[in-house]
Amino acid sequence: MPTFAPTPVSRATVDADAAALLAPKPAEPPAPSGPSQPSPPGSPDSSSESSEPWDDGLIARRVTEATAAALAAERASALDTGSRGPGSQTPPPLAYDGQLRSRLDALRELVGLSRTRVESQTLAEAGRVLDEAAARRKLSGRHTVVAIAGATGSGKSQLFNALAGVAISETGVRRPTTAAPIACSWSDGAASLIDRLGIPGRLRRRPLQSPEAEAQLRGLVLVDLPDHDSAAVEHRKQVDRILKLVDAVIWVVDPEKYADAVLHERYLRPMAGHAEVMFVVLNQVDRLPEDAADQVLDDLRRLLDEDGIALGEYGEPGATVLALSALTGDGVGELREVLGQFVAERGAAARRVSADVDATAVDLRPVYATGRRVGLSEEAREEFAARLADAVGATAAGEAAERAWLRNANRACGTPWLRLWRWYQCRGESTTGRIPVRTAQPDEEATARQRVEQAVRTVADRASAGLPAPWALAVREAAVRGSQGLSEALDELAARAGLPPGRPPRPGWWPAAVLVQAAMTLLQVVGGLWLFGQIVGVMAPNLWVPVLLMVCGIVGGPLVEWGCRMAARGPARRYGQEAERRLREAAAGCGRARVLDPVAAELLRYREVREQYGRVARRGAGVG
Repeated sequence: MPTFAPTPVSRATVDADAAALLAPKPAEPPAPSGPSQPSPPGSPDSSSESSEPWDDGLIARRVTEATAAALAAERASALDTGSRGPGSQTPPPLAYDGQLRSRLDALRELVGLSRTRVESQTLAEAGRVLDEAAARRKLSGRHTVVAIAGATGSGKSQLFNALAGVAISETGVRRPTTAAPIACSWSDGAASLIDRLGIPGRLRRRPLQSPEAEAQLRGLVLVDLPDHDSAAVEHRKQVDRILKLVDAVIWVVDPEKYADAVLHERYLRPMAGHAEVMFVVLNQVDRLPEDAADQVLDDLRRLLDEDGIALGEYGEPGATVLALSALTGDGVGELREVLGQFVAERGAAARRVSADVDATAVDLRPVYATGRRVGLSEEAREEFAARLADAVGATAAGEAAERAWLRNANRACGTPWLRLWRWYQCRGESTTGRIPVRTAQPDEEATARQRVEQAVRTVADRASAGLPAPWALAVREAAVRGSQGLSEALDELAARAGLPPGRPPRPGWWPAAVLVQAAMTLLQVVGGLWLFGQIVGVMAPNLWVPVLLMVCGIVGGPLVEWGCRMAARGPARRYGQEAERRLREAAAGCGRARVLDPVAAELLRYREVREQYGRVARRGAGVG
């Protein structure tokens, strides 16, 4: 990179400047008695001061006789805050096009949906952009606020004076020279815009009266900023604050410090998306040979390209790069012409807001955009329901219901003698036919609780997979909140829904089986009485008939019971499956209401904010 020595300042020049500063001023009228109060801008007192050269006492100014008359003539029109009559017209407010309004509405909706999910620090810049966009929209749409920014010694104040045609901002060898921002407006109606920048009335100026310049730059509000690399912290804060409020920026660099890391890393690179409202001016080219000036300009373009700043060359939108000399006026006319076209378009404010929204979308991308499909699949839902069913013991409950159905069938279709024996054995048990409730052991309860917790963790991990960190955390928190008390609810559900009410239902063939079983018993009784009568001699001897009757009854009873048991297996299995299904559905419903629905609500909210983010980012940023 070429290095250049600073141009030496002659002693004669310094002496001439000192003589101008120490020149006697015209006699001032005596001050009124009592404590003096500063007059507000536009007041009669302040307007009366326009008869003498203005000097705020903070910045040493060289007011020559040639410029004093121009300053005095423009003083009243410069301080137009509150001085407009009741019949004066207020400039129309700024109008945003439909796309920009849609993006701002989407950003506002995005911030509203995210306040309880995303940290306030993350949304702070988006809120500031919305506030500034709303504030700028209420102000004049006929004016364009352009700030001139630069480093110490870059000659930005000299360029400011060259554009204004009058020595408004101080230039000299003392650093920092510009201690406070100074505004210069080429037309009336810009007071509210300058108020928004926080520039007081005593620092507002009007350019030299020139019909040509006024027509060319009508609507321009030019602001000379303090040095962005000033040793005074307050100066740097003012630069950072105003750069966020203006519609466009003219960056003034010099051949020595155009590659300064502070300029590129702190300002140009972060503002790369604002290239359409940015001018980069290489000043002081009069100090360079012609070939060296072209080389420095090419190297400046290279650095801007590395910063990601699009250059407005060949009719493409981007930053305007120019080379000029504010001291000699070489190239200033070209800048004035380009600036006049830029202001005449009246689109800088909307483009600045759009660029702010673009920058906000880039900053918020990690919070909303993801490169993969997110959500809770049906497979994950089914697996979660199956885990809860296992935890509640749905399979065991179905098997118990099947056994209860078979026991009830055996009681109804068994032989009277077997039923009597079973009654004798089970006379102390419940005869309702319901499945007996077994008290769960503490270790079994702990195992069931662990299964429930594991099921919740698994479904939360699957639902939050691929989500940005804030939304993944919100999904997990929703699942954890829903899991509180889930184990107890499932235990109560198992006791209530797992046991079918009353006795198990009986199929239609059971009465016929009972009658056949009764007939078999009757054959045994008849055959036994017949045989007993033959033994005691009451009936004629005939052993074959009573023996055959008894054998048929004795053999037929168990055969009927076995047949009924075989026939009852199908209905018993279906009855057990129905009980298991009922318990599984109840467990799945409980898990859905407590865990899946809150998780689904968070996923739905994320889909909503991702859709709004797509509108903010104009869906061109690859929103996943």
